[in-house]
Amino acid sequence: MISVAILGAGIGAQHFECYRYLANQFNVVRVIDQDVGKARALTKGTSSTPGTQIKDALDDPSIDLIDVCLPPHLHASVTLDALSKSKHVICEKPLTTSLKDIAAIKSAAKRYNRRVFPVFQYRWGPGLAKLRHVIRSGFAGQPIIAAAETHWNRGADYYAVPWRGTWDGEQGGAVLGHAIHSHDLLSQVMGPVASVSAFTTTRVNNIETEDCAAINLEFANGALGTSSITLGSATDETRLRYVFEHLTATSDTNPYCPGLGDWTFTARNPSRQKELEMILAQAPSERPGFEGFLAAVTDDLTSNNALAVTLEDGAASVELVTAIYHAARTGRRVDLPLAENHPLFEGWKV
Repeated sequence: MISVAILGAGIGAQHFECYRYLANQFNVVRVIDQDVGKARALTKGTSSTPGTQIKDALDDPSIDLIDVCLPPHLHASVTLDALSKSKHVICEKPLTTSLKDIAAIKSAAKRYNRRVFPVFQYRWGPGLAKLRHVIRSGFAGQPIIAAAETHWNRGADYYAVPWRGTWDGEQGGAVLGHAIHSHDLLSQVMGPVASVSAFTTTRVNNIETEDCAAINLEFANGALGTSSITLGSATDETRLRYVFEHLTATSDTNPYCPGLGDWTFTARNPSRQKELEMILAQAPSERPGFEGFLAAVTDDLTSNNALAVTLEDGAASVELVTAIYHAARTGRRVDLPLAENHPLFEGWKV
């Protein structure tokens, strides 16, 4: 049983429900929010204690894991504080907003021998489980090209929260707060990103940060990728398309769990479609979204799970955001990995 404190009762409410679903693995001891009413409403009828002070959770020796569900500008400092108290950490995206903070978190995690799990719950779902299985089987062959569409609808009501849409509070726009999941899924399947070029703009909302972007990616294995991002769509849709030597896989348009829904898997050679269907039928089942993410965390803390999201995964996502913003601002193609002397190493906030 892993004892948990959730910091933030906003997105933390979704985490809380999944912890309750996995009650044989997790025990939520505390829920902390500056609005104690939100914390009380969330914990009503449960054994969890509501509160307003982060320090109470960090100083509680019974807690094994701190779940950071706070605004992005607090992620790095609270993660570091939790590690210094010898707590494991789950942290909502983005893990940090600078490579400098990533380096500090890596150092602290090593020093205190604790794990950090960035939240990339979109990795879990039947469609992605099938894709991973086909790739492992060897059927897919070499990766060729991939595309991600993050076409969501965000308006004035969304940005009524004061810290959203600002460089000080959210510390980034659609590239950071919305498409970061799609980019994680591109790199998880296609491999590390080697270079990026990008355009970003603000065309939908009256905000400081970008709400549209068009990005080109080159992966280390030579495959190519594109990412199309907007917060001005009529509906919320996420679409992924992966083209391999012998396979094309296309997701459904579920915006918040793209691994769900009706995926299509098509063999390039029609005569091999039946073979592909037989492989797909043998794919393992897995829990979608937060349930899959948290189940992997449990396995990793108790027995080591190769599917759990790692600190290195979170670091790679922050590095890619850094490269995208640098490419968009300079109009240049940016190669990865980025060095410590990179001009945005300490952050991209304008």
